[in-house]
Amino acid sequence: MAHLEPLAGGYYLWKYLPSITAAAIFAVLFGGITCVHCFKLWRTRAWFNVPFVVGGAFEFIGYIFRIVCYNNTASITSYSVQSVLILLAPVLYAASVYMTLGRIIRSIHAEELSVVPVSWLTRLFVISDIVAFWVQGGGAGLMVMQNMATVSKVIVIVGLVIQMAMFSFFIVTSVVFYRRAQQIPPTAGGVPWRQHMNTLFAVSGFILIRSIYRVVEYTMGMDGYFLTHEWPLYVFDAVLMWLVMVIWAIKYPGQIEPGKTEMELLSTEDAVSG
Repeated sequence: MAHLEPLAGGYYLWKYLPSITAAAIFAVLFGGITCVHCFKLWRTRAWFNVPFVVGGAFEFIGYIFRIVCYNNTASITSYSVQSVLILLAPVLYAASVYMTLGRIIRSIHAEELSVVPVSWLTRLFVISDIVAFWVQGGGAGLMVMQNMATVSKVIVIVGLVIQMAMFSFFIVTSVVFYRRAQQIPPTAGGVPWRQHMNTLFAVSGFILIRSIYRVVEYTMGMDGYFLTHEWPLYVFDAVLMWLVMVIWAIKYPGQIEPGKTEMELLSTEDAVSG
């Protein structure tokens, strides 16, 4: 029968025995919705949605490794993989969300209504996203070391705070633009921009709630309630992030500036025209 196993020195990576059933369910859910995103990406060639596919793959692999951990709770590799990938997946979703706003604004020629200059809009938020990604990843990777537990916790919290602060600013930026653009027809430029903005608001809200949960989780520490009980992970992370992927797939922003051959972050031409 599966049971918790300590590392050398009596240090436990897990504070509970992970549920193999819950992990299997979400591995299937994330695997399925990631396949849907792959199909939509292939059909629309909307490459700014690539991070959603990568994020979905992160979630799928992360929950597969939680299944593996059920019978091997002393495996540092398995614990690290599931912890890091599930932690970082939402950062990738955020990258696509950031790139979508800039495309919406340009598609309806409303650059003058943006709080942040459109030529800098995506770069500002995606660069902060990259910083948050590496900081969180570095901190999560150190959590398997007992003597680095406190340091790793602080590093992860810093990364989460960076992500949450910039995401909050992004939401404010989006709301201000939406309010300023009310006089623009709902389908200006042939793009249902209001529909896409509502989708953006919905997924942004879920990602922000999840980020708040993670900050509280790590602030409470390794012996805190959230890290010693499994259900919060599924309620405040797994379910919300799966809904983010489902909503994005249903209201897929594939027709915004169709025909792009590269992601906006790497496009010098976009910066000049913006």
